[in-house]
Parts: sequence; structure tokens; C-alpha cells
Amino acid sequence: MLHRRPKFPPALLLAALALTLAGCAANPVTGKRELSLISTGQEIAMGEQHYLSSQQAAGGLYTADAALTEYVAAVGRRLAAVSDRELPYEFVVLNDGTPNAWALPGGKIAINRGLLLQLDNEAELAAVLAHEIVHAAARHGARAVQRSVFTGLLGAALPGDVSNTVVGAAGKAVQLINRKYSRKAESAADYHGMKYMRAAGYDTSAAVTLQEKFVALSESESAGQDNWLSGLFASHPPSAERVKANRAALAEFPPGGELGRGRYQGKLAYLRARRGAYANAERARQLIETDAQAALRAINAAIKQEPREALFRGIKGHALTQQERLREAAREYDAAIQMGPDFYQWYLVRGIIHFNFNERRQARAALERSNELLSTALGAYSLGGILLDDGERERAKQLFRDASGAGGELGKSARLAFVKLDIADEPGRYVGAAVSFAGGEVMVTVKNLTPYQITGIVIQVDATINGQPASARPSLARLAPGDSVSLPGGIRYWEEDEVEAAAKAVRARLAGSE
Repeated sequence: MLHRRPKFPPALLLAALALTLAGCAANPVTGKRELSLISTGQEIAMGEQHYLSSQQAAGGLYTADAALTEYVAAVGRRLAAVSDRELPYEFVVLNDGTPNAWALPGGKIAINRGLLLQLDNEAELAAVLAHEIVHAAARHGARAVQRSVFTGLLGAALPGDVSNTVVGAAGKAVQLINRKYSRKAESAADYHGMKYMRAAGYDTSAAVTLQEKFVALSESESAGQDNWLSGLFASHPPSAERVKANRAALAEFPPGGELGRGRYQGKLAYLRARRGAYANAERARQLIETDAQAALRAINAAIKQEPREALFRGIKGHALTQQERLREAAREYDAAIQMGPDFYQWYLVRGIIHFNFNERRQARAALERSNELLSTALGAYSLGGILLDDGERERAKQLFRDASGAGGELGKSARLAFVKLDIADEPGRYVGAAVSFAGGEVMVTVKNLTPYQITGIVIQVDATINGQPASARPSLARLAPGDSVSLPGGIRYWEEDEVEAAAKAVRARLAGSE
């Protein structure tokens, strides 16, 4: 008996080929050999591509105290100078009260103002930043992406996989900064982070006190109230084991360097003095939907305490919008844009208010800027509608497609808007057509593949009868969602003739479309 060699799905062959071509390389930090599918250049490009959108998605830059950001960046540069890998490291402070920090591939690192307020000294800040530097230097983020790519190749090979969801760049950025690392990666970041601290002259005992603080906070009753679990602890979970490991590492990286408490407290003085303002702003944010008037009182108090913070003017705009005081809200969003001109959210809501008052040119400009900073489903859908009215059909179609992955009514509306345009370009995606032969006539079965009613359907039927071409274009006025109907294809033949035929949809539109 002959045995045929099994055939492998193309995606599995591609995956195997990628593994064959990639080979192994030494990890820049640990020195261990490991599979490397992503080059250094690709890592750097990935970080640069997603850094700005990651910042936008995480609250935007903290700008009220520019000196604080420069201070944090200086500490980061001091640590990066002793890292095991040369990368274009960057460090920013984000305007988010959630205690968190993250690193993108290629050395793009961010820390939230909420985490800065939990630290006691510069050495603890160094412990946080050194940990994130190791994640970048040791390729932890790149390896996670690499695993996802490989898993995706394998998944595409599995029968029945019909997923064609395309995640936009902003979605990928959010996935990167929220990615959880393995225990092994966290342990390596702790250990080598202490090595970097020691090399940079910092007191390594701060890495122990930092983890002790995190464990205590994660176990406290107030952990949920302070939103810790949705911040740093979600992606970098603390544990008694990590504290124990850091203590053990002190034997190799003994303390005695700079603690920098006085310097740190001085640099944090401006932000610490305004903790009450940010507490009032958070209270206002939580009250907007249930008690907009109380939210206004809280945010007005925050603005009085810190008049330089764009976030507070934006929150006040939200509260006024909730009360349908749109002209007043618009002034607040304008003030937020004036103070912080590089945050997407103010432009997004301002654009929608412009549109509400039929200020189309201003609405388009604001929504364009919002989409440049961070592409959101609401922004893409809103801008798409304006562009469609302005005759920019292809751009509008792409924006509707981008927004179609959203949930709820917004996603439904975006999908409908996209299909209305796409069905005119690619009717065969939405209308199935198959031929059959009966009683000397080519028959066509037409099926509506969508959840929408389709009208104006035209089918192209092409046949060869004894080698001679024949064609016809039967039409169908309308077809309900999911329905199918069989109709004459407009081509007849004699029973003894040799006949081949095929059919495809060449025209269709959704009910109500022009």
C-alpha cells in the first residue's frame, strides 16, 4: 500500500520557515541563547510607532510641572547609561493618577504621576525605571510580540478560523502597554534592575523597600479604592517571593549608594502640594453621570487649587456637556486645548460639539487632530461622516472600517456605514451566487450574506455552450437578510449540449442607500 505524505497548511509551513530562518541569538541582558524573530531595528521601530499613541491612551503627558518630567528623564538616562543594551531610551511622565509604569520595545518608557506620588526617594524611582529598562533591554516585550505572531500563524492554520479582525495601531499600542510579563521576566527585571541601580550609584535597598510597599498596598483594604489592581499590579504583580528574591540579591548588589530622599521630595513638592486638586478632579469625574452639579463644584475647587492643569478644564467640559450646556462646555474644551494642545480627548469632544452647532469646517479640523493623536472608534466614525459629505469617499470608508470593531451601537452604526460603501465596490462579498442546471436553463441561486436588506441586485452569468460564450444579467429587486432565492439565469441550452457556467454579483446596495 502506498502512503502519501501529509499536507501541511500553508501557515504552518510559513511558521516553520520563519523558525528555520531566524535562528537563535544571545539575550543582551542574560546572555542566554533564545529564539529571535524580531530584529533590534524592528523593536526600535515598534516602540517609536506606538509610543505617542500609548501616551495618549494612558492619559497624555503631564505638563503642569515640566521640571518634574525632566528630572525623571535624567534619572532614567543615568540608569540607561549602565544598561546591557544600547537603545534610544526615552522617559516621560503621564497625567494619570493610577500608579503604573510601562516599557515598550526599543526603550520607550513611561511612569504615571500616580506612581511618583507613592515613592519616597530617588532610589525607589530608580528601582522602578531600572526594572522597566530591563524589560526593554532583555527584549521581554519583543519576545511577547514574537510569541503572539507565531501563535497567530499557527492559529491561522487551524480549520474553521474565519477571523479577519484587523486591530488598528492604537489598539496594538494599548495591548503592548497592558501586556503581562511572565514570572521569569519579572524576576529578571528585578534582579538586573538592582544590578543597574548599583552600577549607577543608587542604594539597592530601595528595590526591597519598594516591593515591600507594593505588597503591603496590594494586600490592604484600600487597594481597590486606590485603583492599584488596574495599574501597576495588573502587569507587574507584587509578591512575597519577589521581596525575598530582592533581599537575597542584596548580597550581590550591596546597599550603600545614593538614596536621594531630599532631592526627590524637593522635585515632587509641586505635585504633592496639589494632591487635593487631583483628588477633587477624580471625585468630579466619578460624579459626572450621577450628579453633574456636584461634579462642577468639585472640579471648580480643583481648578482653583491648580489653574494650570488642562485635565481639570476638560473634566469641567464633560460635566457641562452632561448638563447639555454645550456653549459653556466648548469654552472649557478650548481652554484645555490651549493649556494642553497635544491630547486627543479635548479635540474629539470639541469636534462633536462643533458638528452639533453645524460648524462643519471647525468640526472636521478638530476631529482630524483628534484622530492624528489617537484613532478612536468615536473619532473615526464622526470624522468619516463629515468626509463622506465632503466627497472623500475612500477615506470615509476606511474610517468606518476602523470604527467597525467597536462594541455597542457605535460599532453597529460604523459597520452599517462601511457596508453601505463597500457593497457598491465589492458586491460579491455580500451577495452569494451559484449556478445549477434544470430543464434546459441555467439557474442562479442568490443568497444575502448580510444581516441587512439588499436591493438592486444584478448577477453576471457567464457560460460556454459547446465552446461558444454566452452571458446574461438577471436582476433581483430585493432580498431579506440571510435569505436566498433561485431564479432563471437568462441562458438556455439543449439537454445534449456541453455546458459550463458561473455567476457572480456585480451590483447591489443596502436598502436605503443611494
